[in-house]
Amino acid sequence: MTLALAMILDALFGEPDWLWRRIPHPAVVMGRIIGAADRRFNQGTARRAKGVLVMAALVLAAGVLGELIAALPGGGVLEVILAAILLAQKSLVDHVRAVATGLRRGLEEGKRAVAMIVGRDTAPMREPDVARAAIESAAENLSDGVIAPAFWFLVAGLPGILIYKITNTADSMIGHMTPRHRQFGWAAARLDDVLNLIPARLTALLLALTHGWLDPAPVLRDAPRHRSPNAGWPESVLAPILNVALAGPRSYNGRMVDYPWVWPEGRRDPGPDDIDAACGALWRAWGAMLAVALLVGLL
Repeated sequence: MTLALAMILDALFGEPDWLWRRIPHPAVVMGRIIGAADRRFNQGTARRAKGVLVMAALVLAAGVLGELIAALPGGGVLEVILAAILLAQKSLVDHVRAVATGLRRGLEEGKRAVAMIVGRDTAPMREPDVARAAIESAAENLSDGVIAPAFWFLVAGLPGILIYKITNTADSMIGHMTPRHRQFGWAAARLDDVLNLIPARLTALLLALTHGWLDPAPVLRDAPRHRSPNAGWPESVLAPILNVALAGPRSYNGRMVDYPWVWPEGRRDPGPDDIDAACGALWRAWGAMLAVALLVGLL
């Protein structure tokens, strides 16, 4: 029931800018800690071992902090508030919908909006590329930002969601196959893959069930071909729901990468209306996860 209240609170209020202008968001604090660890320990020899020890320390600290907060007087209220802060449904929908709004005003505004939520090059994008990037981000971040933290809260309470968020933040910062982070960020990337293994597939299932898409064949075909072991699952369900081909070629740092298409049978010309439809799908999946939380709370 704590999770259900947190999900509703997040859906109603999202990220209050007035608050985060005054105090740092917990994710920002996590990022600062990870950045400091990167600067301090990602040097010299045995970088993979150092990265493993850093992740072990971060996970332990997050778990202990969660236990301490939950044990405080009024800890239940704090759990609701912190869980709501660490969920990102309304913020995700707002950022994705902003891309549709921007595209309706013009391609350049659409590019500026999508640059806020993706890491690929936006300069060479045409309207379908912008729309496709927004839809892919919607699918991936529904799993990473909503379903996965909710799942781990159900499994392990406040320690669970804090451990997930510190791992996911570490993966986004240091879990890259770059010369600097290939070794040091190995543990962050692998642990993030493990923690998202079930939630990514749960996200796909929630999307499928809430849209009546019960054919597993294209999902089983496309998801394993995706560049990510987890992000391909929600994408491979959302793509046929919208009848839009996702993934495919894109540019990073001026270099084109030819990724396989997800649902290659789909349309290659998505636009703002498809982004709006994706936002609707996000809310359906959120509603299904809320129902799961309420059901668990009643058992």
